[in-house]
Amino acid sequence: MGKLILIPTPIGNLEDITLRAIRCIKEADVVLAEDTRVTLKLLNHLQISKKVYPYHAHNEHKLLDTIVQKIEENSLTVLLSDAGTPAISDPGFLLVRACVDKHISVSCLPGPTAFVPALVMSAFPCDRFCFEGFLPHKKGRQTKVKEIENEERTCVLYESPHRIIKTLKLFQEFFDEQRKICVLREISKIYEQSIRGTVIEVLDYFSANEDKIKGEMVIVIEGKK
Repeated sequence: MGKLILIPTPIGNLEDITLRAIRCIKEADVVLAEDTRVTLKLLNHLQISKKVYPYHAHNEHKLLDTIVQKIEENSLTVLLSDAGTPAISDPGFLLVRACVDKHISVSCLPGPTAFVPALVMSAFPCDRFCFEGFLPHKKGRQTKVKEIENEERTCVLYESPHRIIKTLKLFQEFFDEQRKICVLREISKIYEQSIRGTVIEVLDYFSANEDKIKGEMVIVIEGKK
């Protein structure tokens, strides 16, 4: 019976890869990747030569049974996302569930993920928090924001640079004007940045600096008082 290991990959700084992750990749019979090009760059940096198979949001339903069979036929299969931990807003959940249903051993290594350092750096309470991933693009977007408006715990969201201003304007519409947030970008990279303040203050900053809106964003929202 084969084994599946989910391997977190650096979200910015390549030094964030762990020694155990490197060893597991070297030992793997099968390497699955969200984007083979991104993973091959990482493997080349680590001086590891492996054939990499694509497993992403566009083919995971179609290839699920085939991948599970491949896992069963090999001793060790690893799954890598482009950045961060597989299944956290990335492909992986369906494969883990299918493997568990088949009684295949599944492990996930501890390692890089964007929302934990963002939560800690926000300076908002970390003892209780909720993680919402990406907001819906269209249907259900306002409903989700209304739910977050009433959330008493610190709330963490992911957002793309293309939608950050649109999202902040939606917060301005529904949140109390004193509600504080922290937007973090380029976590663990050279240009890592934290923008803190009320929703209006943070929106004003991004509106005045649209040319600097680059890199994936993590939004941390203060709990409702």
